[in-house]
Amino acid sequence: MAGRGTASRGRVSMQEHMAIDVSPGPIRPIHLISDYFPHFYPFAEPTLHTPDPHPTVTPAICSAPQLDPEPEGDSDDSTALGTLEFTLLFDADNSTLHCTAHCAQGLKPPASGSVDTYVKANLLPGASKASQLRTRTVRGTRGPVWEETLTYHGFTLQDAQRKTLWLCVCEDPRLRRRRRATPLGELRVPLRKLVPNRARSFDVCLEKRRLTKRPKSLDAARGMSLYEEDEVEAAGEDRGRILLSLCYSSQRGGLLVGVLRCAHLAPMDANGYSDPFVRLFLHPNVGKKSKYKTSVRKKTLNPEFNEEFFYAGPREELAQKTLLVSVWDYDLGTADDFIGGVQLSSQASGERQQHWHECLGHSDHRLELWHPLDGAPLQLSD
Repeated sequence: MAGRGTASRGRVSMQEHMAIDVSPGPIRPIHLISDYFPHFYPFAEPTLHTPDPHPTVTPAICSAPQLDPEPEGDSDDSTALGTLEFTLLFDADNSTLHCTAHCAQGLKPPASGSVDTYVKANLLPGASKASQLRTRTVRGTRGPVWEETLTYHGFTLQDAQRKTLWLCVCEDPRLRRRRRATPLGELRVPLRKLVPNRARSFDVCLEKRRLTKRPKSLDAARGMSLYEEDEVEAAGEDRGRILLSLCYSSQRGGLLVGVLRCAHLAPMDANGYSDPFVRLFLHPNVGKKSKYKTSVRKKTLNPEFNEEFFYAGPREELAQKTLLVSVWDYDLGTADDFIGGVQLSSQASGERQQHWHECLGHSDHRLELWHPLDGAPLQLSD
């Protein structure tokens, strides 16, 4: 038996192998792969693990380094993009919206170093270039101060109820030889919360830019909106607006028609702008000068004319006539493009009829009013 046991010491039988206690002890939790790498998330709470009662030799875990509170790159937290301070004022008496861009703080450009920035504003929904305004460029700082006011003319109470102001802080592409401006952050402000004739200040965190596909149904001349849902205008307002002044002069014995300005005109040229001018026609006015037109304003969708024209005649006679005002895009060598028009007469409706009646009912009293342009040319009978 002894020899047999000695001879079999070199190997272990199957019965002896099954009898050996090979249990490693209590099951320990498997280490997470993230435990072997440092954390680079300053806003995440550290995960606490239960200490191992039987420590084993494992790779050393590095402690999370202290990061700069203002990292260079983007972050999921909105405050990492910076903030924008601005003031809004809806001047209901003059139908204007004033947006004063004060300053920005904590901007995060895509590249390190200084940044050259400006603020771009847009009214949504609407054609982008027709309602697009921008400040000057401030160079070499991540905390630019503009203190510049952007003004939208022809802004009514109806616009305040349905429009949204879109503001975007952009990096000037010309200084870095880029084709497009790099957005550093944007925000949107619903204008329905504004109280007329009362300024309201904002200090808002910038958000990442939201992009959607442009609609394929629009032609090249009109498809310039940044957002698909913001391209559709309300009926009767997609052609723009015109500010007219009417005054019956008792001294001169006739009607003074002032063409002051237009706003948010439809772009008719391939460059996204128009070369607008205004035509006036008093119908019927046989044998007298009845047609006028303003000068042409080049490459603009918000032209300012400030031109006045005179139609002679007694008040009772003018009340039976129709004033047709049309806005055109000037084209050299080809036919001018019709942008929109408005008809003022006793047969008109709404504010157009009211404007005409109040003008002829009060002498030497100038009345100014914004009128939306109709897209279809008006047909007048003789």
